[in-house]
Amino acid sequence: MPAHTENEIVIAAPLGFTWDVTNDVAGWPDLFSEYAAADILERDGDRVLFRLTKHPDEQGRVWSWVSERVADPATRTVTARRVEPGNFAYMNIRWTYEEVASGTRMVWIQDFAMKPDAPVDDAWMESSINDNSKIQMALIKERVEARHRDAAGRGV
Repeated sequence: MPAHTENEIVIAAPLGFTWDVTNDVAGWPDLFSEYAAADILERDGDRVLFRLTKHPDEQGRVWSWVSERVADPATRTVTARRVEPGNFAYMNIRWTYEEVASGTRMVWIQDFAMKPDAPVDDAWMESSINDNSKIQMALIKERVEARHRDAAGRGV
């Protein structure tokens, strides 16, 4: 059975602001602590093809892959998939955004399976993604809220 994760956070910033900041893929190295670079390879309307490069791991290895995201501003959802899956048989991601009284509820849903010869199994990766999603979402919350306060202070 494929692996599944679902993580969410509420960001104290308006939906439109949160949507714009978190869907600026080129700016992800300033939002996520794990990405050293996000290079846009192709853009076609609400579809973006991009390469993510992580900071070196403890062994000095640098991980990089190509993904595709399609944003739907009307429903405030994003679907994504790894084009270069690496150790994954597949990786599909869905981001949803919802306006709530205290700001924006952002949810990440990931469905994936590891390749049989991958160095880790589905259960290990599911646990790792859940742990890391909480860390990254908390950081994104902090950074989006700070940007919103700064923009509001400038009257933007």
